[in-house]
Amino acid sequence: MSDKVRTRFAPSPTGYMHIGNLRTALFEYLIAKHEGGDFLLRIEDTDQARQVEGATEIIYQTLRQVGLNWDEGPDIGGDFGPYVQSERLPMYKGYAEELIKTGHAHYCFCSEEDIEAQRKEAESLGISFKFDDPCKHLSDEEIQQRIAAGEPYVIRQTISNVGETSFDDLVYGHIDFDGDLLDEQILLKSDGFPTYNFANIIDDHTMNVTHVVRGNEYLSSTPKYNLIYDAYGWKRPTYVHVPPVMKDDKHKLSKRNGDASFQDLVAKGYLPEAIINYIALLGWAPATEQEIYTLDELVDVFDVSRISRSPAIFDIEKLTWMNGVYLRGMDEQKYFETVAPYLEKAVKGPYSHKEIAKIIQPRIDVLNQIEEAVDFFDHPGDYDLEMYRHKKMKSNPEIALTSLKAAKAALEQITDWTEENVHETLLALPKEMGLKNGQVLWPVRTAITGKQFTPGGAIEIAFILGKDETLRRIEDGISRLEAAAASAH
Repeated sequence: MSDKVRTRFAPSPTGYMHIGNLRTALFEYLIAKHEGGDFLLRIEDTDQARQVEGATEIIYQTLRQVGLNWDEGPDIGGDFGPYVQSERLPMYKGYAEELIKTGHAHYCFCSEEDIEAQRKEAESLGISFKFDDPCKHLSDEEIQQRIAAGEPYVIRQTISNVGETSFDDLVYGHIDFDGDLLDEQILLKSDGFPTYNFANIIDDHTMNVTHVVRGNEYLSSTPKYNLIYDAYGWKRPTYVHVPPVMKDDKHKLSKRNGDASFQDLVAKGYLPEAIINYIALLGWAPATEQEIYTLDELVDVFDVSRISRSPAIFDIEKLTWMNGVYLRGMDEQKYFETVAPYLEKAVKGPYSHKEIAKIIQPRIDVLNQIEEAVDFFDHPGDYDLEMYRHKKMKSNPEIALTSLKAAKAALEQITDWTEENVHETLLALPKEMGLKNGQVLWPVRTAITGKQFTPGGAIEIAFILGKDETLRRIEDGISRLEAAAASAH
């Protein structure tokens, strides 16, 4: 086996990319690249029943979006292909038969009913179930007769008198296991397809994979895998078992429970680079307080010994914060290109999308917040006049009416409608009127947006709306306040 570090991401094409899956791919990529090694992509499609049309394309697309480019794989080839399990089928049967010859596997003709009967018997006796396969005791002659008669069979691992067994894991350390508790797993199914447990051993060895990274739920299966490595006389890989990504203290993240996949998060307006940065920190801690990393920086600092043994909780609020940091860190042009599709959908009026992008950049954390944040440009809110009452701004409907009239008169005098001129005009009013800034700006913002919360203040928004539309909306605010005052008397 090569000294070069080689890791593999081996997903099944069964749908969207789950966050836990993507984190495993990321850790595998970082382990390989930190050591200058190779990152392989292998498609494990032996479970034909669960395959989803187009799922392989989703795997390619997701890995490319987050920058996890593979060195070998089904689409680009390599020296150890094919990289799709269903294209490697003839190989598995040969390897399984080799184990039969050495006494480490056997033919099993038992039906599901036979196994179920044993399970029920164990339950009735109150003991834990471990299938005791009677087919282990069949003679070679009887086996050949039954195969020749077309009787369906599987090839099952043979495990006997193992005793204490152990292995080392880079996350969980040294692990001892009672080998006599291991169940004899199926290696080759009756349809000729290998099980996941068998195929991944053969593939990892024949592809020179040095480090196997997977979820900690496979810790208890690893002794069975090791028996197969040992049976062939192969070197065991280095194991890296990672803790699960959880929704909360008790529940794993799961698409079935409606938890977001990578595709869902992107559709909700999270950036691929923010997602990959965030999931790197799920169950792994850098040596410093730094939280924002490019992929190249992660490659530099990644250290397997800093992977936690504890489950990681997926915190959408933390991801949202991090996404906001990424959005605010973009240069003006890149930010505009990123938000342009959202602005085109949200603002159809004759307003500068570039200027709108400037006011939302400091205030938007997720791209899907844009539409609701800027919808007032086309459709000012049908607001309650009580919105003019603001304790902190020391405003109320009476003060608002006075301020709006003064603002209208002052803004009408502007001949060159620039942000600077709007700024000077509106900020001169409070001093002239003996009011606080908020007592003028809050009523203007309320009148021109109809919303309590907006990205940008009265000055920025008035500049973008333009003179005519700003005056029209202020006039409407004045009319409504006057009508309310009249009806109150």
